Amino acid sequence: MIKKEEVYKIGIFNKPHGIHGELSFTFTDDIFDRVEAEYLICMLDGIMVPFFMEEYRFRSDSTALVKLEGVDTAERARMFTNIEVYFPVKYVDGEGPDELNWDFFVGFRMEEIHHGKLGEVTDVDNSTINTLFIVDYQGEELLIPAQEEFIVNIDQKHKVITVDLPEGLLALDDTEEA
Repeated sequence: MIKKEEVYKIGIFNKPHGIHGELSFTFTDDIFDRVEAEYLICMLDGIMVPFFMEEYRFRSDSTALVKLEGVDTAERARMFTNIEVYFPVKYVDGEGPDELNWDFFVGFRMEEIHHGKLGEVTDVDNSTINTLFIVDYQGEELLIPAQEEFIVNIDQKHKVITVDLPEGLLALDDTEEA
């Protein structure tokens, strides 16, 4: 049985494409093209289910058409509409930092060496040149720069990112007094 902590979300299947069971796939990480893995994982009825890919082809830098094994009709493909797609973490372990997509860290707990636990990374904002981790800190949203020079340690097994942020970047003391 595949557990939620063994995978991370890389995209979503949209609608069927054509009549032969191809699916339009919008992805945030093209890891499935960069490492040797023959399958993707979908959450169906609360269970993580692997599906082998027969083939795929890119349509843009964020969409692909995917043909899953055993899905040969548009009707069968319709079952996958708006289904989230996950990728096994075990294939990512050997990747270098530049191979990992920042979205991989959503769900990790973030700790700062001076302030301790900050909270969970709930999202990644890469809409600007400076990528930011969005961290839920006691119900407030913290924006933490996703910069390799600030990251002290990444514990993939326990899903913890330890950072050492420059003084003054976090105004936690100010918010606690206010």
